[in-house]
Amino acid sequence: MDEQLRIILIIIVSVSICGLLVFVYVKNYIRNKINRLVEEEKKKKSK
Repeated sequence: MDEQLRIILIIIVSVSICGLLVFVYVKNYIRNKINRLVEEEKKKKSK
């Protein structure tokens, strides 16, 4: 039983870390995309 619990905890921690990394990557990608769109809008309005 102890070995099964250890394996389950390792799986949970691994999935959590991978999920966190994907979340941070997607968040930064979306933030950069929004900033790029805002800059383009500012350039269009200034013309």
